[in-house]
Amino acid sequence: MRKYRIGIDIGGTFTDFVVEGDGERHTFKLLTTPEAPDRAVLAGIDQATAAFALSPAQITAIVHGTTLATNAVIERRGAKVGFVTTRGFRDTLEMGYEYRYDQYDLLIDRTPPLVERRRRFVVPERIAASGAVVLPIDQDALREVARLLAAEGVEAVAVGFLHSYANPGHEKIAEAVLQSELPGIPISLSSDVSPEIREYDRFSTVAANAYVRPLMQSYLSALEIGLRQRGITAPLLLIQSNGGICDVATAKRYPVRLLESGPAGGAIFAAAISDELGLRRTLLLDVGGTTAKLCFIDDCKPNTARSMEVGRVDRYRAGSGLPLRFPVIELSEIGAGGGSIAHVDALGRLQVGPRSAGSSPGPMCYGRGGDMPTVTDANLLLGRIDPDRFAAGTIRLDPDHAAAGMTRTIAEPLGLSIDDACCGVLAVMRENMANAAREHAIDADTSLAGRTLVAIGGGSGLHAAELAAALGIDTVVIPRDAGVGSAVGFLRAPFAFERTLSDLHTLSHFSSEQARQTIDALITQTTAEAVATGHVEHRDIIVTITAQMRYRGQGSELTVPVSRAAINGDTAAASLAEAFEGAYGLLYGRTMPGNDIEILGWAVRSQAPVKPATPPPNCAASTATAEAKPRRLVDPATGKSADAVVRQRSELAAGASLRGPALIVDTGTMIVVPEPWIANVSASGHLTLTSGTATRQDIPA
Repeated sequence: MRKYRIGIDIGGTFTDFVVEGDGERHTFKLLTTPEAPDRAVLAGIDQATAAFALSPAQITAIVHGTTLATNAVIERRGAKVGFVTTRGFRDTLEMGYEYRYDQYDLLIDRTPPLVERRRRFVVPERIAASGAVVLPIDQDALREVARLLAAEGVEAVAVGFLHSYANPGHEKIAEAVLQSELPGIPISLSSDVSPEIREYDRFSTVAANAYVRPLMQSYLSALEIGLRQRGITAPLLLIQSNGGICDVATAKRYPVRLLESGPAGGAIFAAAISDELGLRRTLLLDVGGTTAKLCFIDDCKPNTARSMEVGRVDRYRAGSGLPLRFPVIELSEIGAGGGSIAHVDALGRLQVGPRSAGSSPGPMCYGRGGDMPTVTDANLLLGRIDPDRFAAGTIRLDPDHAAAGMTRTIAEPLGLSIDDACCGVLAVMRENMANAAREHAIDADTSLAGRTLVAIGGGSGLHAAELAAALGIDTVVIPRDAGVGSAVGFLRAPFAFERTLSDLHTLSHFSSEQARQTIDALITQTTAEAVATGHVEHRDIIVTITAQMRYRGQGSELTVPVSRAAINGDTAAASLAEAFEGAYGLLYGRTMPGNDIEILGWAVRSQAPVKPATPPPNCAASTATAEAKPRRLVDPATGKSADAVVRQRSELAAGASLRGPALIVDTGTMIVVPEPWIANVSASGHLTLTSGTATRQDIPA
């Protein structure tokens, strides 16, 4: 009996499906149903089982990623949350870091907290940074708080006490009392969700977890019921923001870790392509219907971070959003997708995004009630999208409706021709993406020089070559099945569980015994979580350990890989100092000899190795007839039109070469090859676009 796994990525506009097994891979897209996302997922599973003749028993796993939690935070559609904290710290969520992310802007906007002040409550209790109890928790006060929370009609509760990372005892007492007084209300503890120093980050993270928990629990439960009704007993697995897979029970408990789960799958896919083609420095571009994502990949591994921000007021300003503290793949995301709405602002400037038409009503050319022109409309009117074969022909586009909207909203107000208006829309989008890439390079302390652009997502092929030119990149790789790249990446993701714990001390007073106890506890937790999924054997788990370290007196820290052997014995402090100063010197070009070094805490990741993917079938040309009639294609950089060759991607055999201007039609995306770029097909079917300045040796095999 053939066995298959299904990867599903819910985006803001499309839900992508990949069915893979026994050397086969099938892909398709459906419009997302934002009012009930599980409806599109279950409809896609029904379509897959019918189209590919799959029985429920043949499905061995469903691996799923979604932007549902992210969108709920950004759009403020989460639960009514109550927050319980230490007396005197009620306004920590409001005060934040107590600095301005833009000190010269007198009219600065701040991201409002997820919990309003009237639903934030305090109780008398206090734990010292050492973990010692200074003031026992007042349980009578907790019961009174529970009464007030019930009166507010809260749907979830977040608990964050001072220094609970050092001693979670008071938070566990609060959980027990609140659960008895508020039955059925989910309670999130900061010592469980993010047990790290810096109370604002910890409080913000646990508040976000509580904010999306009812929504995600309801969604995942509905999805589980729908799968059981179809006789599917295969496990439902979720992609976390760190690129690892977790079971559905873990996802329900820590839904905040699902933020950016979809883009994380794209980073995994791009890293796998980088490894396959021997590319050591790449930049992922993932353009969907709603957003564009960027991720730097070095040595075939996505860059990672220990925190992220969501809901930035200023998309280019760190500190303008809500901080969330947990391990993540480091991404930059902006509102620049196919559904991004174009408009003329009050100052007469052409703007694109961040507001999106999504899937409902969608771009004007969808004919589903959209009344504002979008990037997809502009691409269609410039000949860059074949209206009869968009989304594999599942959506027939209406160029006349798109033209009417573009004329009324952009061309006439700015006194432009319709072509010039569309070129302007694409130019603004390109610069938005280019600026985001440059800012992300600065934030990630890296450069764009010498990188290859790996483009995935339904919209990337339309913009990849032009964005690469704007960034000084002369090689673009568009993998097979790029249009559903994140969903393919889900099927390459490992089972990975990661936990952190703050444990502040200096190397001058380092206790290797205490460090071993902390690390062993984290290893026990993470390996147990992996084994509990039923898909991982204990003997297969690979454990990696990192320490957060800094010179004493500094305000930020470095993540330093360490081995468990390095913290054993009398030489542990010296070994850790050597590892830290090596990382510090590499980053800053110097060290500070004689300065004491602090360890802020530890992180442990337990991961089952990824099984090799089933090799895709060899790339061979289909028997389909090539498109004979050329297509008018407008270059948005110059505004000039030319007759472009149109080819189906399935017609292009390994070794084929196509010179721009050309349009390549794929099942999940369309790929523009502008002049003077050249598209070449690798042996495994990946497309490589090279600019006219690149040499043949630059092209990956």
